[in-house]
Amino acid sequence: MIKKITDLVKGQPLKEDVIPFVDSANGETKKALVDDLLKSIIPSNAGAHNGIYRGKDITNLFYDGTLSQQIAAGTFDDIFIGDYIIGKVSKRKYLVADINYRLNMGDTECTTPHILMVPEKIMGTAKMNDTNITTEAYVGSKMYTEYLAPFKAVIQNDFETSHIVQHRNLFANAVTNGYESAGGWFDSTIELMNEIMVYGSNIFHNIQNGANLAYNYTMDKQQLSLFRLKPALTVARNDAGERYWYWLRDVVSASNFAIVGTSGNANCYVASNAGGVRPAFLIK
Repeated sequence: MIKKITDLVKGQPLKEDVIPFVDSANGETKKALVDDLLKSIIPSNAGAHNGIYRGKDITNLFYDGTLSQQIAAGTFDDIFIGDYIIGKVSKRKYLVADINYRLNMGDTECTTPHILMVPEKIMGTAKMNDTNITTEAYVGSKMYTEYLAPFKAVIQNDFETSHIVQHRNLFANAVTNGYESAGGWFDSTIELMNEIMVYGSNIFHNIQNGANLAYNYTMDKQQLSLFRLKPALTVARNDAGERYWYWLRDVVSASNFAIVGTSGNANCYVASNAGGVRPAFLIK
């Protein structure tokens, strides 16, 4: 706690829970609660809040409705990157990874202000497919059609379905010679991330095959603010506290999907391996 700060106006000691700051617009010295200092000097919008890592527990503010009001208003006053919400049922820790990441996007426009969340740890393990194939890409994988379901249920129970934003997203649904060759728009709520969201670029994702252009259309075309501001958080752990690799949705070859490796390295793995599941989702 900050102590014995001198009031720049009156020369008097301030209380321990306040701090002086200068309003650059008019040169006036004002006082603010320490906990509210960021809100006092940072503009109330998604762009400004995407640029600051804080890492504060905002669980109570979510469950008492305060955050939902701020999200709907587009001010995001009490929300910064790295802040977290503890799941109501599972008690898992979910991190604020980006703000308004998909706003204005989609064949049906996403007009709902939102924050994008990712679990701090993997939620468990699952295969992409039962055999080492990438046929029909992410949308045709057993992960998408079946194995992701129990993890979605955990998130839905933690946040309540009414707070999870259904929107439209572009996913590949066909593979030719080891590269994604077709895709389309799909209703989406809770999905695996792609390489760009984690690393900021395609690395193992097979985006071109000779003269053939891969189906590399995507809305998720910029790195999440969480991983840009604190790259260490690209590394995930399991519930035992051990570093553990996790799946991404990008096709690498006829048998491999992209992953984030145990060591934090970009990598890929054959589809029948049981890898970590660390999905992303939007809440309002």
